[in-house]
Amino acid sequence: YRLSLVFRLNFICLHYPIDIHRRKLFLWFSHLPQEEKQFGGYFSPETMHVDPLILERNPEERLGLLSPCLQTKNSSFPSVTVEQLFEPTDAWSEDRGLNVLLYGAVGTGKSTVIRKLVLDWCTGTTLANFKLLVPFSCEDLNQLSKMTSLRDLVSRKYLHLKKHPLLSGEGNQAKDVLFLFNGMEKIQLDFRIGSTELCSDPNEALLPGVVVVNLLRKYLLPEASILVTTRLSALDRIPQKYVSRYAQICGFSDPDRQRAYFTSRLLQQSGKTAHNQEAQALIELLYLSLQRESQLAAACFLPSYCWLTCATLHFLHFTNVNAPIRTLTGIYTSFLRLNFGGEVLGTGAGTNVPIQGHHSSLMLYVVRTVGKLAFDGVTYKRTSFSERELEQWIGGKTKTDEELHQLAMFRTDVLDFFLAPCVGNEKYLSQDLSENDERRYVFAVPAMQEYLAALYMVLGENKSALEKLTRQVSVAIGQATEDVNALMNILSKFIPLRIFAIFNLLKLFPKLFEKIRSRNKGSIAKTMAAEMFRTEDSYNEDVLDQVEQSLLGVHGPQPKQYSEGQPFELYPIFMGGLLHYGNRVLLQQLGCSIQSSTVAQITLALRKYLVRELSKPQPPEELMDLLVLLYEFQNPRLTAEVLASIRAIRLTNIRMTPIKCFVLSSVLSCTPPSYHLEELDLSSCLLTHDLLQMLWPAFRHTHNLNLSLFHDALANVIIARTEMFHQSNVSSRLCDNPLLDSGAHTLLESLPKNQSLTHLSLMHTGLGDRGALDLAKRLQQHTGLQELNVAYNNIGDNAALTLVDACREHPSIHTVHLYLNPLSDVGKKSLYVRGVARGHSSSGRRVKVLASVTEGSDISEDWHPILSVIRENASSWDRERIKQQLKVFLTDLEWGRQQQQSFWKRLHFRKVEKGVKQTLQMLEKDTPSKRSHK
Repeated sequence: YRLSLVFRLNFICLHYPIDIHRRKLFLWFSHLPQEEKQFGGYFSPETMHVDPLILERNPEERLGLLSPCLQTKNSSFPSVTVEQLFEPTDAWSEDRGLNVLLYGAVGTGKSTVIRKLVLDWCTGTTLANFKLLVPFSCEDLNQLSKMTSLRDLVSRKYLHLKKHPLLSGEGNQAKDVLFLFNGMEKIQLDFRIGSTELCSDPNEALLPGVVVVNLLRKYLLPEASILVTTRLSALDRIPQKYVSRYAQICGFSDPDRQRAYFTSRLLQQSGKTAHNQEAQALIELLYLSLQRESQLAAACFLPSYCWLTCATLHFLHFTNVNAPIRTLTGIYTSFLRLNFGGEVLGTGAGTNVPIQGHHSSLMLYVVRTVGKLAFDGVTYKRTSFSERELEQWIGGKTKTDEELHQLAMFRTDVLDFFLAPCVGNEKYLSQDLSENDERRYVFAVPAMQEYLAALYMVLGENKSALEKLTRQVSVAIGQATEDVNALMNILSKFIPLRIFAIFNLLKLFPKLFEKIRSRNKGSIAKTMAAEMFRTEDSYNEDVLDQVEQSLLGVHGPQPKQYSEGQPFELYPIFMGGLLHYGNRVLLQQLGCSIQSSTVAQITLALRKYLVRELSKPQPPEELMDLLVLLYEFQNPRLTAEVLASIRAIRLTNIRMTPIKCFVLSSVLSCTPPSYHLEELDLSSCLLTHDLLQMLWPAFRHTHNLNLSLFHDALANVIIARTEMFHQSNVSSRLCDNPLLDSGAHTLLESLPKNQSLTHLSLMHTGLGDRGALDLAKRLQQHTGLQELNVAYNNIGDNAALTLVDACREHPSIHTVHLYLNPLSDVGKKSLYVRGVARGHSSSGRRVKVLASVTEGSDISEDWHPILSVIRENASSWDRERIKQQLKVFLTDLEWGRQQQQSFWKRLHFRKVEKGVKQTLQMLEKDTPSKRSHK
């Protein structure tokens, strides 16, 4: 009985702490980074994980295989899992555990693999032969300067494992323990016997680095197994004799793994079927692009770039009003924080200097090297670079051994993360190729070049030699200001006046530096404005469409390719986004500081330049890019001041998407309630019901709203949102929208709710006779309406006469548009006669009826606007029907001309006939005439 009780107590002591350990580890490693909220928070590590390719390497060949893993597609090395790496081998014995070294470049997924490995162990689905898994972060270990034993080190991180029997070192219990050291490059390990003493006692206090070295030596707990992860440049930190197996993590080397990743991310939306269908379509387009071995496929072998692709597509297609504010600049900044947060650039191994003592921010090093290369490419409109240029910009003029060590580590670990060999040479090659046709390199994602160039610019790394010298001298003098002042007070009594004046001039030098620095910030703002409104970029698609095309490719007819003249329209937008406080906080964590004074100076100068440029008319694409810039900036005051100079926003033919609608509403919401647009033109923008819902706030600021040509027949559902007619619009155009009977009925019910509406255009909306009669009944309820356009609506004589009668009795309607309706000659004449009010009418007004280019035997005063409307809409209307109506106009004109006695009136009829015939000839051609008609 006593023996049984002892066994039970031992079992509880052994397993109960481990159960606690599993639960706490699971909670800890289940925590997702803040950046994962880009996707709406619908993910868990189990559902979103896709295993990257892991290849086992021979120890002799590990150094020769540091090239990008794109070369591993045809590799003879077997693909393995982490669990398989700990299977018994010939070199393994019961009294000696395995040391596995898992290495890979930045962004290949080392941290993600480790997180999934720990979670699977906690749930018992992998590494079941290990009873205890003890993970450590080498970055945390490096912060510990106090000597501590292995057991105290474990209990410091995991209190519930304090004095656990598996870590006592007695017997061979440690064979059931797996230690995990993540990020070994962040801790200094010295395997020299003279530097790190041997220790086999888990209770002996040593420096953390010495404890790790003795574990790897198998001198401390030799039965335990160890998994170490590290970057490529740190492979030799552990001598080969202490490593049982090498394995390289190679990311997603085939399109199927990439597609699985995209599916796990994009398909798990809020559960809406429509969103899932759209996400499935995006995945198919991505897969087609990957199968073509595009530049995107070369970038997405890194899981990090798969994340960036998914985050960008989620931002472009699934933005909604309920989600937190996200910007494109914020996505790229978060992406860099995920991969380089806390990363520092060291000088190599084998030193006893504390790691933070001689390390600098890795991200800042990236900006000063790769960012400088990106800035040069943007300046000279280049996207590809030769190996010689990489050596010039990345290598630079390195002199000291420390700089050479840093450069070697950077080229090994980080350079391939940003730059990849050019895949589509015909698209990226410059016109000035080298004679040897050397390999060209491009940024893995084109937008990354513009982001790094913008960061290089905003951080002020492009200082001139004078500015750098001025700053150094200014700092030196500023630090000695008090001493200089004291010295001046003493020497002023002995030094001649002229010499004393020179000393006073030196005291003013810091102020001179401040002026130069302010001028530099003004040049940044001027550059942003100049890049935003480049004349040669005016015919490109808006920047958000360009971003989407860079990810999904272009399907159908290929657009004209640009080589040296390729636009960089994201560059100024990224510069604006980097000034936002949220992005500056993230960059501060990366070691890249943008001061508030810098932001204030750039903002002040930028407002002046933007207002000046907006005084000129801008194409719709350029105007959309400006709205994106203001949205990325996230500065309500600047946005309101810039928009105060805009009285019309014309986005005709812009392909409106969720993010564009959100941007428009968000930017207009920064303006005060008193702000109103003269016109908001969203005609031919393919608007749908969901998009209109995002645009309701924008309509509140609009006097003249043009919503011609919705995306499909959902107009009846869209108009059902009567909030649209609660706004203060004085004019609304809903032409070219197929309202159908139900939509027309809903619209007419909503009319009385907005008495401020004065101009209503329902041209080409399919009202028909029924809709016209219903409209006639309800007009009296809307007393503020002044002009009604129901042209091209298949309205017959009787319905048209009834509608005109209702308009004639209306207190304020003065014009009715009825042209392009199937009206008979008798019906037209009756309309003109009925336009005059009856004798008992108190108003005595006349309602102008526009049914043709003629009014009875006279020419209509509005013949030119009627022809202009036909020319503008000829490409989207039924051409045969329009030609028939034009022939009817010619018949009307011929009859009217015959009734005229005056030569000058007959000449006027000839002029109008000529205009109608020209319009008819235009329609008979294959493509409508593009010339403007005066």
